[in-house]
Amino acid sequence: MFDEIDKFMKVPDEWAPPEIKPYTPGENLQHWLTDEKGRDQFVIRAGSDTEVLWNDARQVKADPVYKRPFWTESFVQWSPLGTYLATVHRQGAAVWGGASTFNRLMRYAHPQVKLIDFSPGEKYLVTYSSHEPSNPRDTHRVVLNIFDVRTGKVMRDFKGSADEFAIGGTGGFTGVSWPVFRWGGGKEDKYFARMGKNVISVYETETFSLIDKKSIKVENVMDFCWSPTDPIFALFVPELGGGNQPARVSLFQIPGKEELRQKNLFSVSDCKMYWQSNGEYLAVKVDRYTKTKKSTYTGFELFRIKERDIPIEVFELDNKNDKVIAFAWEPKGHRFAVIHGDNPRPDVSFYSVKGGKVLKLTTLKQKQANALFWSPSGRFIILAGLKGFNGQLEFYNVDELETMATAEHFMATDIEWDPTGRYVATSVTSVHEMENGFNIWSFNGKLLYRILKDHFFQFLWRPRPPSFLSPEKEEEIAKNLKKYSKKYDVQDQDISVLLSEQDREKRKQLKDDWERWVNEWKKYHEEEKEARRALRDGEDSDVEEEYEAKEVEVEEELDVKEEVIPDA
Repeated sequence: MFDEIDKFMKVPDEWAPPEIKPYTPGENLQHWLTDEKGRDQFVIRAGSDTEVLWNDARQVKADPVYKRPFWTESFVQWSPLGTYLATVHRQGAAVWGGASTFNRLMRYAHPQVKLIDFSPGEKYLVTYSSHEPSNPRDTHRVVLNIFDVRTGKVMRDFKGSADEFAIGGTGGFTGVSWPVFRWGGGKEDKYFARMGKNVISVYETETFSLIDKKSIKVENVMDFCWSPTDPIFALFVPELGGGNQPARVSLFQIPGKEELRQKNLFSVSDCKMYWQSNGEYLAVKVDRYTKTKKSTYTGFELFRIKERDIPIEVFELDNKNDKVIAFAWEPKGHRFAVIHGDNPRPDVSFYSVKGGKVLKLTTLKQKQANALFWSPSGRFIILAGLKGFNGQLEFYNVDELETMATAEHFMATDIEWDPTGRYVATSVTSVHEMENGFNIWSFNGKLLYRILKDHFFQFLWRPRPPSFLSPEKEEEIAKNLKKYSKKYDVQDQDISVLLSEQDREKRKQLKDDWERWVNEWKKYHEEEKEARRALRDGEDSDVEEEYEAKEVEVEEELDVKEEVIPDA
């Protein structure tokens, strides 16, 4: 190329060492974790404003950090470890972060981007857009880019018709299953996969190409999901050939692509898979047809992933005909909760899978609940009645098997625990016109404060990265909590004194304002004394009781009208 010849002709004959640029350290993007009060941040979107705040529960208020109007054109999203806040614009996406404020760290050009998704370790960002075809008979054209978060470089792009990306799952735009790419477990971001027709394509991030340059062929595969911690995924294949070929759930290990375990299932109408957060258990909820095929009943297959040969346990509810409304594993734990039965008042049951068998802990009868929200640290759960139940909340302690509190956040649409499991936010978003805003509760159901905001769209807690403490160290802290908590008890006492002092000041201020107002009117009253005396014909007293009331009739001629009546 001529340009290259020109470039090489300009190379100097004498070698000069390259200029060493001075190193300028970047901002500490984890600075918010060093907060002395150990508070958590959250982001809210209301109207055209996006705002990041501290949850200062001790002071019973939200403490502003950063506010910006028109920061995003559709939504915001934290990265999985809380390092970045992503915003979405017509030209693409951007990430923001910093020690004391939010600076733009990188842009990712992708016109008309609609959805974004981070990899679990925050190394990569997937962006998605769908575009109207020029010929109405064609399907939408889909564009997906995978960016390196730090450099902003496109590592790989995928383009095609919406039909190619619409296999399995729901959500997204124009029937596309979102997220299209599901990331392999763990924080290494080594593998990602997508489901196609009769295939699961697994890619590795070293070269962004298919493992062994080919996909895994699975006839009629309907769904798959990765273990949250290991490069293992579970997949579901429905029945084929009118029941001649049974449905099955299989576990595959990557990168070897070997099948670790398979379970055939008969008379299946539907199947859902739930991983426990540590990847120790996989629960498969199986809806099966009765012999008459007129109705269905539900059972569970529990895979113990970490045990030898992955034993499977079959488990059914006491009444297997009960409809299962919700299922949720305890994070990092060995218990799960199930809402089952008929609306409007289903039952809630708790089970433990510790010690090799499923053990029922308790059943709570007739609860106004249709959703389960475990605390991220386990032990506590909220039984929530959303939508038709108008925001009923029950805070339940699963260790003691007792209700700590019941409450209501009328018309609540969303519930989210903070990453430490200390506080809960319930919010009413703009799907309702009334009561928009959010409430902050303690883990045991005490309402701390509420903030109302018109046109409220989003509430998201800032995630925290995993703790650096070993499980042994955490256990040691839990054992010696009294020793550690003395320091914080003193702080709590100081804040309590400060709050009561502020409360006293506020009351004093109100009293002073009242007295000032009264004195002002007294002054006016004194100034108008002469005018009042004149109106009373020289009488001095202002006291009403000293006057005698007399009724005086006064006749007054208002109008005289003469009318001539003609003779008959």
